[in-house]
Amino acid sequence: MESSTTSPNVNANRLFYGSCFALITTAFSFAIAAGILDQLKTELELTASQAGLITSMWFLGFPISMVIGGLIYHKVGGKAIMQFAFFAHAVGILLLIFSGSYMGLLIANLLIGLGNGCTEAACNPMIADAYKGTRMSKMLNRFHMWFPGGIAVGSLLSGLMTYFGILGQDQVWLLLIPALIYAYLFYGQDWPKAKVQEAATLSSNLKALITPLFIFIGICMALTAISEFGPNQWVSLILAKSGANPYLILALTAGLMAVARYFGGDMVKKFDQTGVLLGSAILATIGIYLFSTQTGAMAYVAAIIFALGIAYFWPNMIGLVATKVPKSGALGMSIVGAVGMFSSSIFQPIIGGWIDSDRADASAQGLTGDELELVSGQATLETMTIFPAILIVLFTILYFWMKNRKSEVEVEVA
Repeated sequence: MESSTTSPNVNANRLFYGSCFALITTAFSFAIAAGILDQLKTELELTASQAGLITSMWFLGFPISMVIGGLIYHKVGGKAIMQFAFFAHAVGILLLIFSGSYMGLLIANLLIGLGNGCTEAACNPMIADAYKGTRMSKMLNRFHMWFPGGIAVGSLLSGLMTYFGILGQDQVWLLLIPALIYAYLFYGQDWPKAKVQEAATLSSNLKALITPLFIFIGICMALTAISEFGPNQWVSLILAKSGANPYLILALTAGLMAVARYFGGDMVKKFDQTGVLLGSAILATIGIYLFSTQTGAMAYVAAIIFALGIAYFWPNMIGLVATKVPKSGALGMSIVGAVGMFSSSIFQPIIGGWIDSDRADASAQGLTGDELELVSGQATLETMTIFPAILIVLFTILYFWMKNRKSEVEVEVA
């Protein structure tokens, strides 16, 4: 029988709901703070380089606090990490609202990024420790559904506020709502202890990090992250010239990812994490390839296949570490998450270079205007299929590796 926690003092459900609202805060910051950047750029007369640096602070704070949080999780506890997360979120949000300076916006986005990373660092291991067996995979998927779900809801609310004349920094007040809710839900709660005793010691964590399996998972995580965030970052810009509505494409992708993650536990129960990840890589490859070849209504079909492909990547890579490398503990989950974020950061300028190169090639063929943008953009998307295509090979290897692995190194399924 699946159980939520072995300690009667731990209210696993309340902690889980608090985690969800913390991740909604992260998603809202991604959807709304990024949405007002162009207006702030105009108001403060910032250069594109300065605006880009402000955005990069969000991504910089995230992996920094994830790694530090993973290192200290079993020393200070998840509660203390989430207390700092709320402090960073609250101060960052207020700075974003009231700051009228470039430096203030840099600090605001860095603080929000730190709060977001703390959320991942504290909540992933808490869920892994609070739930057992396939229920743990189910709850990890349902926790992570609130990132795309929060982006979809945040974007919708931002659009409504814009419609009613609530613009720019006034929209940032919305971020305080889920932040205050998670602070209330976490207040006074006990956190679960590590299920695997060795997972609570840093020496065991570090030994687990240098095992072949963990290193292999880290390589896979780098590719799953860019397979998700790479096309998502560029597809709206590319598809704007294809006859499809780029905003509808992004909303469709985010919405489907949220729904798919809600049912993620059932998928893992049926196909195991490795089977789900292999199937995801196949769908992601097909989806990105369709993006690179189709226009108009078919772009929405591509979005559906792509969303179903990438939906299970992030939560099940975290879950894979929790179940297959349990001695890596909170640090292992945080390191893998940080690898995903660093990978996204590193590959973005590379993808930008591909776009520039493909645009130059298309221009040399005499293409101009919308046709130039579409042809060059689709050529770049075709190149991006290399990421999930490599994952098909790696996850096939992982599938048979785990199938033949001795059962005693697996976490016991209740």
